[in-house]
Amino acid sequence: MTVSPSAEPFVAEGDAESPRGRIGVLLVHGFTGSTASMRPWSEYLAGQGYAVSAPRLPGHGTTWQEMNKTTWADWYGEVERAFLALAQQVDTVVVCGLSMGGALALRLAADHPDRVAGLVLVNPAVTTERKDVKLVPVLKHVIPAMPGIANDIKKPGVSEHGYDRTPLRALHSMIVTWKEVREDLPRVTAPVLLFRSAEDHVVDPSSARIILGGISSRDATERVLANSYHVATLDNDAQQIFEESADFIRRVTAP
Repeated sequence: MTVSPSAEPFVAEGDAESPRGRIGVLLVHGFTGSTASMRPWSEYLAGQGYAVSAPRLPGHGTTWQEMNKTTWADWYGEVERAFLALAQQVDTVVVCGLSMGGALALRLAADHPDRVAGLVLVNPAVTTERKDVKLVPVLKHVIPAMPGIANDIKKPGVSEHGYDRTPLRALHSMIVTWKEVREDLPRVTAPVLLFRSAEDHVVDPSSARIILGGISSRDATERVLANSYHVATLDNDAQQIFEESADFIRRVTAP
């Protein structure tokens, strides 16, 4: 199994001379994507002095056929492993997630409410209104994949290095687990900063409504991105995400 160079995990130790070095940030990429979609954000936060970890989820950054052998349990297992490893090195951790990475971050916050200091979610997905997805439980037995969802980016010439096909067995694992994630939302108490693109061709607005209506967090803010599509971390509003997330991290980790 060969991992694409653009999909390698990103890890940066915190600035030992700064209090920010004792704060960790975990960044989780989306379904069929890779750490390439989180690298500029990861590098920005590392440049601010934070300890940063952006793991590669199993089955990602290789081939869609390889991903079809993996499930939500594999992806969450890697996210939790990376979270616990980072938490051992720092005093507190903020978790950031894009798309499916947002759902994984929410599950992590539900499972570790005393250890997640905050959540930054970018176009998080916990449901879909797409009619073709309703056929996936049957289609997965007939065909292995359907057209990909990667590279929904408004900015010209930018690629997230995701798959050009959507592996259906893996997709079914995700959509089945969404129900559990939605049921767990009341267990999420950490502060939340949610970015949602006004025009997103992958995740519809229903996910953001469900999340903001279901969490128990008293501190929850939604920001609408006017000039980006789904992979907003690589799009025209990326700098806004980077700067506002850094402000949020400073605030929720302040002594």
